[in-house]
Amino acid sequence: MGTVAATDTPAVDLADPGFWQLPAPARAAAFAELRRLPGPVFVGERAGERAGGAKGARSAKGYHALVRHADVVEASRTPAVFLSGPGVTTPEPARWVRALFGDSMVNLDDPRHAQLRRIVSRAFTPRLIARVEDDIRLVAARLIDRVARDRPEDFVTSVAAELPFQVICNMMGIPEEPRRAILDQVNHASENTGVARPLRSRIRVPGRGLRALARMQGMVAELGRERRRRPTDDLVSALVTADVDGRRLTGRELGAFFSLLLVAGVETTRNALAHGLHLLTVHPEQRALLLGDPDRHLGGAVDEIVRHATPIIQFRRTLAVDHRLGGPEGPLLRAGEKAVLFFGSANRDESVFTDPDAFDITRTPNPHLGFGGGGPHYCLGAHLARQEMKVLYRELFTRLPQARSVGEPELIPSNFDHRVRALRFTF
Repeated sequence: MGTVAATDTPAVDLADPGFWQLPAPARAAAFAELRRLPGPVFVGERAGERAGGAKGARSAKGYHALVRHADVVEASRTPAVFLSGPGVTTPEPARWVRALFGDSMVNLDDPRHAQLRRIVSRAFTPRLIARVEDDIRLVAARLIDRVARDRPEDFVTSVAAELPFQVICNMMGIPEEPRRAILDQVNHASENTGVARPLRSRIRVPGRGLRALARMQGMVAELGRERRRRPTDDLVSALVTADVDGRRLTGRELGAFFSLLLVAGVETTRNALAHGLHLLTVHPEQRALLLGDPDRHLGGAVDEIVRHATPIIQFRRTLAVDHRLGGPEGPLLRAGEKAVLFFGSANRDESVFTDPDAFDITRTPNPHLGFGGGGPHYCLGAHLARQEMKVLYRELFTRLPQARSVGEPELIPSNFDHRVRALRFTF
């Protein structure tokens, strides 16, 4: 079985920016069509252009679209074959950008990835984790106090973005004074992660807000230098003083990790929280289940929100060697070629999820890939994100049980993340 030629799927063009501006049901139907094909489609990366079945077409610039649950899991859990090092975003980060800002862990392979991950994991002590969980409850309570008092209209800016941002800043030991400036830098660094509106022939991608990223990393590098001189009990101190196999995070590595934690940790959790409020509004029977017995259903609701919304749409890998996907008779992917893992499509795979387009907080099992497909790059913040969502929803629906979205979420068209710009809400 070989890679499917573009001519077999004329209605689905993942390289076309217009595709990512289609309504969500239309995109879901297109991915369902791709999952029915005998192998992964090869997508040419220039808008509107595909690599076809002609001889030599496989050398065209593009990628294999992995849309099935099993294929995404295989690529995630075979890191020696599917490399992250060349870059996981589309397009890959420029070499000079990586040299200037340092490598994010998502763009590293072993042994360097394993080494950095050990340092970070060692810093997350049981004492720090317990303190963070207490802090999530305090921050959530303060936010809902403010909502009840001020009655803001936008759930994203008043709640969904604030919770993960404040929790991460508290965990890292970021002083109060620069936090607003840092949040502005986060927004600037990630604001171009969508489909370009003025120029419809190209796609905006992560990493365009380089000046914002430089300012943000400069702030945390200075904090890291201060913590080396006078360590406290925060995460920055733990990261810059941890000694794992004679290594600790350098200033540039600390800056890269902080940027990853903020952009990934804040953006993904805020989007999941916003999508979740809307899903629980437009599915009143699921909302009634949750509010009727939150102790029983809250964990399932969080996982189903993450599956249904899938905050990160895709990550890219590069083939290290020739590889047959799915076994000896599977399609051949060649060394040097690219593969893109479409997590949202995998999370709607009919062979894994019964009635996959339904929103069902009692779904079990729920082996979603909203935090990645496993392997060494499984999301470091998965536990933190789950805790933030469970605590926030419990606080919100206990204090304001009539809280609900008003109208549709305002989405930013994107081929990278399922980002919500704004969500009007009331109680």
